[in-house]
Amino acid sequence: MEKQTTIKDIALALRLSTSTVSRALRDAPDVSLETRNAVKALAEELDYQPNKLALSLLKNQTNTIGVIVPNLDYIPATMVKGIDEVALEAGYTVMVCQSDESFGREILNTKRLLDSLVDGFIVSFSSETNVYDHIKKIQTKKIPLVLFDRVVDSFSVPKIRLDNAEGGRLATQHLIDQGYKRIAILAGPGNLNVSNDRKDGYLQVLKQNKIPIDKNLIINCDFNQDYAYIATKELLAMKKRPDAIFAISDRLALGAMLAIKEQGLKMPKDIGLCGFNNEPITQLLTPSISSIEMFAFEIGKATAKLFLEMLHSDADMSNKEIVIKPKLVVRESSKRLPGR
Repeated sequence: MEKQTTIKDIALALRLSTSTVSRALRDAPDVSLETRNAVKALAEELDYQPNKLALSLLKNQTNTIGVIVPNLDYIPATMVKGIDEVALEAGYTVMVCQSDESFGREILNTKRLLDSLVDGFIVSFSSETNVYDHIKKIQTKKIPLVLFDRVVDSFSVPKIRLDNAEGGRLATQHLIDQGYKRIAILAGPGNLNVSNDRKDGYLQVLKQNKIPIDKNLIINCDFNQDYAYIATKELLAMKKRPDAIFAISDRLALGAMLAIKEQGLKMPKDIGLCGFNNEPITQLLTPSISSIEMFAFEIGKATAKLFLEMLHSDADMSNKEIVIKPKLVVRESSKRLPGR
């Protein structure tokens, strides 16, 4: 392997001290312009690369942001793209770890990022996480931390999230406006705020429209297409089956669609379907699936901006929270009535 050029190599070639070479590379005013130019010219010729770890230790800064996400499916990956775009423009590198919805892996990722001396953390929790000692450790070390998407209200740190309850309200009201009266919900894991908030929006709208709440129509399941398929088959086997389904993620909506088609039912005539996330696949299917747009890329960008603002501000931002409003995108799977 080719030996990497060091400051010592440049110093020997120019018959200078290593400290003089180091100062010349930093444009120190106590080194003559002639010497600085000579050092820089030779450094470029020999392809000298500074030791970033040594510089990081010297400055106590690595210009690296540790990002932990529950998975790298479309929505989290799109958020990471938004984070990375803003970070790159600001001169920061993003180090991404996925927990794969595992609490243990989330703890391991936190430790590895701490060992990598990241300047701060941007975290979205796994579906298994309900103990937060690893996050408290970050706070104890006074390392900057921002929570996004899947947040926990008990932490006094900056947060950014979608208004998930509003998304649930938009989807449910749309289905009611289209004439559906018996609306089921594939509600996701019961221990996640995002799941419960979307379900709360659904329940609020049923109450507002004086539609009785049937607990048999509320199904909690993992964010897994197979679970949604099985759950939907059970819903459709009921004596009084639902005439619409609100799935709180597009992955769940896909599982529901498979079960609906398998039963020979037509959307939107026999049953309506609305998802959540507005992933690209929703507009490519037949019928195309109505969904809630959550602006994942914009959430990622806003998260990175919030992190950088906190990093470079002396103001107390521990209670700052940004809430992004969702938007309903109506497609064929739920639209019965023209103009609505």
